[in-house]
Amino acid sequence: MQSADAKLSRSSLQLALRRYSTVVHNMEQTVLLPSLLRDVPYDEGADNSMDLYEYYLMLKAIKNTVESGLIPHDDAKAKSQAALHKGLEPLLEAEPEAIFHFHLRGLFTVMATLGKKSQNLTEKYLDIIGISR
Repeated sequence: MQSADAKLSRSSLQLALRRYSTVVHNMEQTVLLPSLLRDVPYDEGADNSMDLYEYYLMLKAIKNTVESGLIPHDDAKAKSQAALHKGLEPLLEAEPEAIFHFHLRGLFTVMATLGKKSQNLTEKYLDIIGISR
């Protein structure tokens, strides 16, 4: 009998989302004290002002959205998304299949990047508490 993942194509969106949920679930199970992540920079060389705690919350929120569907955003996020949508308006005039493939490639890229960030966060947390893999 094949596992559920084995039945899915390697490049299936469903598998990519399942992998992301699994990695974040592992992060949630490992990070028992998220407050230890406060004020710890995610990446020393990056210009990003988010610390590991903020990344932790973001990754969990995205997982919840992946598993539960879209939920209403706060006003600041809604305004940001509206501005992004306006910038994409010329693309929306393209063929629907082309738009679909463009967004699908982008979604795969984002899910892979977020999965790596979740794994990195888990490893850094283990370093903070003195456990190395």
